[in-house]
Amino acid sequence: MIDQVTGAGTVQLKALLELEARFQPKLCGLRVMECAQDNGLRMTVKLRDFQVRDLLSLTQFFGFGSETFSLAVNLLDRFLAVMKVQPKHLACVGLCCFYIAVKTSEDQKSVPLASDLIRISQNRFTVHDMMRMEKIILEKLHWKVKAPTALHFLRFFHSRIQEQLHTESRWILNLERLEAQLKACHCSFTFTKVKPSLLALALLSLEMEDQHECEALDDLQESLTVKAGELVCVRELVAKCLAEYASTKCLKPSGQRLRWMISGRTARQLKHSYYKIAHLPTIPEYAC
Repeated sequence: MIDQVTGAGTVQLKALLELEARFQPKLCGLRVMECAQDNGLRMTVKLRDFQVRDLLSLTQFFGFGSETFSLAVNLLDRFLAVMKVQPKHLACVGLCCFYIAVKTSEDQKSVPLASDLIRISQNRFTVHDMMRMEKIILEKLHWKVKAPTALHFLRFFHSRIQEQLHTESRWILNLERLEAQLKACHCSFTFTKVKPSLLALALLSLEMEDQHECEALDDLQESLTVKAGELVCVRELVAKCLAEYASTKCLKPSGQRLRWMISGRTARQLKHSYYKIAHLPTIPEYAC
């Protein structure tokens, strides 16, 4: 169903919205994580955010698409919201969610071996451990993998708005920059409780706040039955998140520690660009 939603139209949007609620992390589980004490025994918000940044590092390292990262985060959050994961098992859970997302979103020829993933990420569990955890994750999520993520909505909304903008104004909404902003939001637990459609709309609304009002944006807000106050609130959260991400105090994903733990076979398969990952991935300012 999700793979078929590529055009602009009421039918496609309705299909995405109907699926959205089924693939949201359970709020009760997220609240438990939010209230957990940082004592090394319980899963916490801080640990979750660290794990997501590691997933972004892996995504950049292998050159995988935004779809892979967004889906991996969705799988991770949904699993953490239904299972009491011990911190010592988090790395295995995170890597399995990433592996499932890679096999779902990427070309089969690009899927790395599980052993190489473990080696590159410098984890100590075995392939057998990873396969067992992958089965547990899929069972707990009822084998529902292809989720409508905020990225699906962002691309869909972007396409709708671009159709109504004048040619000279289309540069304002650069999709690469918007996707980079979304990745920054994924690294913050704050947005696990925000509907993907609302997060995507808030990103677009924030990006266009200094521009003339766009009728398409108003139409989308009406289609989502989003109240103005609710959109303003999420926009403020997005603005705060992006400001923190841009600051030097923010711990950003890094591929540095991933570079050297690679087998000869894997090294021969990797492109040269994989060895030139920026230490601090930034959000593009603009694009011509």
